[in-house]
This record gives sequence, structure tokens and C-alpha cells, in this order.
Amino acid sequence: MTTDNRIQDLVIVGGGTAGWMAAASLQQHFAGTPLKITLVESPQIGTVGVGEATTPTIRRFYQQLGLDDLQVMRAVGGTCKLGIQFNHWRQPGHSFFHPFSVFGQDLDGVAFHHYWLRAREIGLDVPITDFSLGASLALDGRFSPPSPRPPSTLSVYDWALHLDAGRFAELLRDIAVERGVTHLRDTIVDVRQGENGFIRSLQLASGAEICGDLFIDCSGFNGLLIEKTLNTGFEDWGHWLLCDSAWVAQTERGGEPAPYTKVDAHCAGWRWRIPLQHRDGNGHVFSSRYRDKDQARKEFVDSLESAPTAEPRLLRFLPGRRKQAWNRNVIALGLAAGFLEPLESTSIAMIETGIARIKQLFPDRSFAPEIIDEFNEDTRLEYERVRDFLILHYALNRRQDSDFWRDCRQMWLNGDLPQTLQKKMALFKLRGHLIRYRWEMFQPASWLAIYAGFGLLPQSCDPAAERLSGKKLVESLRAMRAGVQQAVQQAPAHGEFLARYCGTATETEKV
Repeated sequence: MTTDNRIQDLVIVGGGTAGWMAAASLQQHFAGTPLKITLVESPQIGTVGVGEATTPTIRRFYQQLGLDDLQVMRAVGGTCKLGIQFNHWRQPGHSFFHPFSVFGQDLDGVAFHHYWLRAREIGLDVPITDFSLGASLALDGRFSPPSPRPPSTLSVYDWALHLDAGRFAELLRDIAVERGVTHLRDTIVDVRQGENGFIRSLQLASGAEICGDLFIDCSGFNGLLIEKTLNTGFEDWGHWLLCDSAWVAQTERGGEPAPYTKVDAHCAGWRWRIPLQHRDGNGHVFSSRYRDKDQARKEFVDSLESAPTAEPRLLRFLPGRRKQAWNRNVIALGLAAGFLEPLESTSIAMIETGIARIKQLFPDRSFAPEIIDEFNEDTRLEYERVRDFLILHYALNRRQDSDFWRDCRQMWLNGDLPQTLQKKMALFKLRGHLIRYRWEMFQPASWLAIYAGFGLLPQSCDPAAERLSGKKLVESLRAMRAGVQQAVQQAPAHGEFLARYCGTATETEKV
């Protein structure tokens, strides 16, 4: 007689964005199998709920659940996001844009940015974002969905959403429960382990005991299972990423929503503004080592562009990751797995990739160490590569107005950055070479956007770019730029697109 060793009971601890994303996605993936999924959510614990800007992968995530873009945008008060505008990061008064798109057109195996670099050398000095349709649409306040059959790479761009995180979690909750997930609103009062240290069950305040084979910890910074119970340990990256606090507040909608996220550097960190259809989301990220929380609060309130709808909340965080995302029979997801500041909207994207790894490496009750090791190694690599991308934004600054920014840059000048990042920066500086590894969230075009935005350019371009004469090169780039501008003029304003296709019930009632 063969023993059924399959996982029968999967228990998710915590709701919010991470918990309900996991519940909805895994329920769909394992539909028709014996797996039962239960989500336990304490009515006494709120969610952080500030991850309201996303990357384009979010659209693929909910499309796999059978949802379309307009359906989701109506449900969550969403607006379109074509990228991120960075203001005052390089130096006060300077601005650049990181789009979800490629730049220009490659030619004969030579990347576009080498032709752009050569054009600069011969006098055509134009921003690289002029050759990105996504960036050009955003900066002109326009939006149109990309063509499903783009005529050339100049027409290739992607987009993401700004969304109300609370509404998004509710949407996924409704889908998950409708499709068979058991939802318990109860408080966990005890976690019971077996002799091998594995979690055996959860004791709830109601008196119920919830047994499970596999547990997913979505309890946020608290890390109820992965840390408080299993003492997994945490790898602190606060010596590289100095920000450890944030004031957050929702405000009334301030004017027409822009089709991008805006992040403004200030003397000890940065601020975000995320426009939704029905309100704006705002945050003031800072380092408590360089700024007192009360002074930071005053600066935040003074910077708000519209009236707050509630008192600002202070969040404290430690940048880094759990030493193991998967320990025994517990997998940490979202904030329970680690935290990296939301500068590039990576929080939800890392939940998505965590869920994808769970599907790919789903265990049986033997919990083979090879599976757990692979999951942990892939998670480690992804966190480290996102970490490096974020550090890059600080290391390349040229601000001289505060110790915070000078100290961030000094890490680079002193050679104190992670070796993985120093290698990438050196290869780009020497040869214009852009590296992309497995389990790396950001494409070469994103690294190029940040390098160019901060003015870190290669010492020389690819010699093969000299195959075009100077005259022919300038003509080609001007034609590309004109093509982008022509496409922009044909697109509707972002506000017009939202009003036509995506208005929420609330907004419709206001009209």
C-alpha cells in the first residue's frame, strides 16, 4: 500500500496584500487537487498597506486569475504607471525618468545606447528618454495601451498600476474565498511545534486549533512563524541602505493624476506621491540617524499637495532579509521575508516571484532539503540584486547639501558597496556593458535609465558603433526621436483615458 505523501493542508498566516495574493494564486494553481488552503487573519492587526505602486508584472499576475486591466482598475481606483520620475536625486533641481521600456533601436548587434553615446561625442546631446515612448508619454501626461503588434522596438513599452492596496486585497480575498479558500478571522494565541521543530498547529483565540502540513507566513514585519517561533535570523543591510523610517498619509486627490510615480529627494531621504482615482498616497522616507522624526513629520506635512484625510502614521523598518525564506515547514512571504524600501515599487513584485517559486518548488511532506535550499538560494539572489539596484540610486548622487547624501556617495568612493554592485558599475563604466542575471528583477534598460539619469556614462562606446557616419547617425537618431514624438501626440491625456474606461463608481457619482 502506497502512502499519500502530498501536502494536504496549507495554512496562510495573515491577510493583506501578500496573504491574499498567495491565497488566490495558489488556490487557482492547485484547483482540482486534494490541497486545502486556509487563511487566518487577525481582526486586531492592521496591514501596512502602503505598497500602492507596482511594476508591470502585477498585470500578468491578475490576468492569470482571469481579471483584465480595466476590471482591476475600476475595482481598486487604479491609475496607469509608465515609470518613475526622480526629482533632485542627482542634485537639487535635476530630474530624470525611469520608464518601463527600452530605449531606441539596436542595430546590427550593437545596443542603442552605444549609438546614443557616440552621438553625444559628436554634439547631439539629447536625453536618452527622448528615445523611449513610455517615458515620453508619461512626461507629456498621456497614456495609451501598447500595441499588441508593435511595428518596431520604438513602439515597445510596458505599464503598471497605481492601486489602493486595501481594495486590491479585498478583490483578491473575494476571488480566493469564492474559489474555495477557507477564511478565518481569528487571533493566533499559540503556535505548536512537533519534536522536529516543524509547526504542527495554530491555537486560535476562539478555541479552534488549525493543523497544517505547510505554512506561509504573511504576518508582516512581525514574522510570527518565521522569526518569533523559528528564530530564523535576519540579515541587516542598514549599513548600505540608511533609511529606516517613513511617515505615510493619504490625501485628497490633487489635480489630474499623472501616469507615473513621483519621488522627490530631500535632505535625509525621499518622498513619494502616488495618484489614484479617488485619492493620493504619500510617504516621507528618511533616516533616523540624520533626521529627528518630529522634524521629518513637519517637513512631510508641509510638502503635501492636498489635504490629508487622516493623521500621518510613522513606520519603522529595518532593510534586509530573513536568513532563510523557507525554514522547516514555513515559507515567509512579503514583509515577513524581508523589507526593501519602496523606491522602485518592488514589494508586490517580490510577493509575485515568491509565489511563483512556491508553485515551482512545491514540496511533499518529506520536505526534501534540496528543494528548500533551492528556494532559499533563489530568494537570496533576488533580494540581493534588488538591494544593489536600490543602493545605486544613493551611491551615484552628487548632492552636497547634507551629511546623508555625502555619506551615501562616500560608500561608492571608498569602495564600500557590495562587490556584486561594484562589479556591475565597473563593467558599465569601462565598456558600457549591462549585466542581467537569473532571478534579477530589473532589466538592462532599467539599469541604463539610472546610470544615464545620474550621469554615470561609459568611458567609450562600442567601436562597432562607428560603422555609421556622423551624419547618418544624427539623421537616424533625429528620425527615431520624431517618430516617438509623433506617437505621443496621437495618445489621449491620461485623465481622459481614465474617465473613458476606468472610472470607479465613486468617481462616476461625482461627475
